[in-house]
Amino acid sequence: LQAGGLVAVPTDTVYGVACLAQDSAAVRSIYSLKGRNGAKPLAICVGDVERLYRYCHVNVPDELLRDLLPGPVTLVLQRSEELNKDLNPFTSLVGVRIPDHPFMRDLARACPGPLALTSANLSSQGSTLTVLEFQDLWPQLSLVVDGGPIGDIQSPECRLGSTVVDLSVSGKFSIIRPGCALTSTVEILKKKYGLVPESS
Repeated sequence: LQAGGLVAVPTDTVYGVACLAQDSAAVRSIYSLKGRNGAKPLAICVGDVERLYRYCHVNVPDELLRDLLPGPVTLVLQRSEELNKDLNPFTSLVGVRIPDHPFMRDLARACPGPLALTSANLSSQGSTLTVLEFQDLWPQLSLVVDGGPIGDIQSPECRLGSTVVDLSVSGKFSIIRPGCALTSTVEILKKKYGLVPESS
């Protein structure tokens, strides 16, 4: 990662491809690897809730963050000046992941800054739950970390990826991608914190 490489990693939802978010060349490599539209943002991944404050402006209680993270949820918040300007330059927001996966948390803690994280698949193709499912990407990766099958390979729900929720507007939330943890996430946001869904 420190040499600018792209690494395939297991997470708590699907396989991902990670690079150092502060390395602009590596971020460009992720887009070309996936054949991804440059206007589609990448999430960042950190190891602990405390580290999220450095890269985001948070306008929800710390307890709310800790109720959802680590877990299969991506929280979309206002980005801070600390974050690489070349990462998602077209938006003032950034999605943050803290996967509930010991390897990923250790890896994120060992890195000097956040990881940029995206699913290990070509854009518009299905998410992957084993390393063999994305072997067409292997030649362009510096390393593939095989954490074994993730979840239930037979279950379509397992391939949904994380639930993506925008918390950038005070007192409100909007679901950007339902993902695999929609019901529990919405329940926490509404019942415990009284946030209201933003009318789309």
